[in-house]
Amino acid sequence: MKAKELQELIDFIAKSGLNKVNIETEEFKISVQREPSTKVVSSGMVAAAPAPTTPAAAPVAAPAAAPASAPASAPTEAASTAYVPLKSPMIGTFYRSNSPDSPAFVQVGDLVEKGQVICIIEAMKLFNEIEAEQSGRVVKAMVENASPVEYDQPLFLIEPM
Repeated sequence: MKAKELQELIDFIAKSGLNKVNIETEEFKISVQREPSTKVVSSGMVAAAPAPTTPAAAPVAAPAAAPASAPASAPTEAASTAYVPLKSPMIGTFYRSNSPDSPAFVQVGDLVEKGQVICIIEAMKLFNEIEAEQSGRVVKAMVENASPVEYDQPLFLIEPM
């Protein structure tokens, strides 16, 4: 399966609202699953509901991660009026440079131009260069180097210029 086909599959899953898809052919087997809370726009209401159930859900790791991401998205929503998030176009592993010995493509405070490579996402052993969608200043890196990322997850906050 080519990277473009994979991206089209991810786009289809995101638009369809499905939470889990399994595809198996003679050549490959793929399973895609997403958390419904990561796609909710009104995360303030979602954060209010899990708070009372946190003691009951404490042994499970996944629900504990959802409330942790909800407070992080609240400042992002408040800052979204001034800053534009650069979101991941695919599922994969985020890298700030093209090798461990190389410097990061961009640092917080750097000015970027539209089309400038600012990070790499590895998906299925392919390294995809991610370009800035607009010119501006990098305000915040939202993801740690060598961390897994989800489709549409904010990678950087950019202050438009």
